[in-house]
Amino acid sequence: MSENCTHNCETCEQNCGERKAESLLAPLNEASTVKKVIAVVSGKGGVGKSMVTSMLAVLSQRRGNKTAILDADITGPSIPKVFGITDKADGDGVNIFPVNTKTGIELMSINLLLPDDTDPVVWRGPVIAGAVKQFWTDVVWNDVDLMFIDCPPGTGDVPLTVFQSIPVDGIIVVASPQDLVSMIVEKAVKMAQMMNIPVLGIVENMSYFECPDCGGKHSIFGDSHVDETAEKYGIKNIARLPINPKIASAADKGMLELFEGDWLDGMMDMIEGLEK
Repeated sequence: MSENCTHNCETCEQNCGERKAESLLAPLNEASTVKKVIAVVSGKGGVGKSMVTSMLAVLSQRRGNKTAILDADITGPSIPKVFGITDKADGDGVNIFPVNTKTGIELMSINLLLPDDTDPVVWRGPVIAGAVKQFWTDVVWNDVDLMFIDCPPGTGDVPLTVFQSIPVDGIIVVASPQDLVSMIVEKAVKMAQMMNIPVLGIVENMSYFECPDCGGKHSIFGDSHVDETAEKYGIKNIARLPINPKIASAADKGMLELFEGDWLDGMMDMIEGLEK
């Protein structure tokens, strides 16, 4: 360390052994407050990641937390539809203002900015990543206690941008029971570990079907392997969601805020108990 060290590595030109890596975190909008950020990720598409994100947000809001969802899935946004949102986001030329659901969850999604919900977003990776960063820097988030980020599947540009640009407190990995998915889940877990972000839990969606007549549970997609993956990486929190037509119907109708079920209660207990 130099005798004239200012302890500000960003302005220092010395290449000493105590030099710290420059932070890539983007500044939160100066009019915003966000206390805790949880990213929801998956190794592949079609496992219900956006559904899990939305359900966790609904539970958080029910518990009295001011909750928000940042929809980082730019090319496949589905969050507004799940909540029945048709309004568009407003702005003042400098800031963008999120749209509120019926129960007060704040949302920001690319579909809230497009003229038509079915307009495709045909952008290259860096542009998409830049849009996600702007959802953090340009949107006015109002005293948010808990923000969930719905990441696109995989380990590409956008999840990397989220992990590097936003102060994520932990991630939830969403998977399905197939054996192949276990390998893909491990890719997502390893990426989080490379970025020094804790993996808080795994949600296995479509884990089983409960027969309405006999009450028996049937593993439609085969036996679960989530316990093996969780044990391998020391992940203690596991939740299992059933195949439930009522939840799917509520999402299709934009009424997910009315869902009933305690499958994710333990996961929410853990998230709320995180120290900031």
